[in-house]
Amino acid sequence: MPAPVFDDVVGQERVVDQLTHAAAAAAGLLRGGTALGMTHAWLFTGPPGSGRSVAARAFAAALLCPDQGCGHCTSCHQVRAGTHPDLMLVKPDGLSYGVKQTRDLVLRAAGAPSGGRWQVVLFTGADRATEQAANALLKAIEEPSPRTVWLLCAPSAEELVTTIRSRCRLVTLRTPPAAAVAEVLTRRDGVDPARALAAARAAQGHVGRARRLATDRDAAQRRAEVLRMPARVVSLGTALSAAAGLVKAAEQEAAAVTEELNEPERAALRKAFGEGSTGKGVAKAVRGAAGALSDLEARQKSRATRLKRDALDRALLDLAAFYRDVLVVQLGADGDLDLASAGYEDELRQLAAAGSPESTVRRIEAIMTCRERLELNVAPLLAVEEMALALLAG
Repeated sequence: MPAPVFDDVVGQERVVDQLTHAAAAAAGLLRGGTALGMTHAWLFTGPPGSGRSVAARAFAAALLCPDQGCGHCTSCHQVRAGTHPDLMLVKPDGLSYGVKQTRDLVLRAAGAPSGGRWQVVLFTGADRATEQAANALLKAIEEPSPRTVWLLCAPSAEELVTTIRSRCRLVTLRTPPAAAVAEVLTRRDGVDPARALAAARAAQGHVGRARRLATDRDAAQRRAEVLRMPARVVSLGTALSAAAGLVKAAEQEAAAVTEELNEPERAALRKAFGEGSTGKGVAKAVRGAAGALSDLEARQKSRATRLKRDALDRALLDLAAFYRDVLVVQLGADGDLDLASAGYEDELRQLAAAGSPESTVRRIEAIMTCRERLELNVAPLLAVEEMALALLAG
């Protein structure tokens, strides 16, 4: 029976079994046993929404808990909250993670665990490490501290340098079934079962995305706007207008998230430097705050860029899923598969009748090409305009 900390690792039975055995081996190692099944470096891979970081955090809880992940003790609660003294959570905010940050991380990770079990480093977005940062990380993995465990997360193993991935034990997650995602939304978030299943199908198994669609009216509305794009692209003017609207919607979504994150960070920094205080040393503190605030603003700007890319990428994935459903209808398989675009059956059938499977495949390819170009830092509006023209041409 899997430990309770693995309850939110959705639709990944094989992975849970692998991690459960590893946690048991780690506990045995602390008692003087062998390390069979346990190692100091792990690489969690899988498509977006598969739950890489969720699985990694559950594993961290199992390693740090005296009962291998009971889910109820102080240690498990601290891991869930991200406050455990022996857990280091690393989540790159921007487009990359630099060598200076990595060297600082490696230095901190070399310390002994305060709780006597493990020092766990959970590094989400490890694929964003620069080449120099990857070299610094490699050295730490090649020469590990006795009680330090590295948990790296990336979409695929190929996105990390060969020397790092060859020294990690691979944990491969899959896209969870819609029914499994819906069950979690109903059990944990109290979402109505029918609404939960519709959101899970729309999110294509992405648990976090499904939760937003089921509980956030604005998120659901933004997705609805994206799915109206195919019917609107009927001329050069409408194609360019739809492209501009898609980019603007992504920017608005990212701006809302960015401001929610930025202001608390700025307030905390100002408070840390004694804003509003008087007395000796205040002038010096204010000068220090100016430099720290400048650094914070640079990090926030990088994060804002990433959030815009992520928001636009989600929109493109929704669009690709819509055309995938058009293709399913054209091939006559819509009775056998769950459609991500349920609720838009009339639009799907109209587009299916107006085109051929070959033209639909070309449109899907255009969307995926647009995603690739955005990753290569092509200006978003130019990339999306080119995609919109390809959707028009079919």
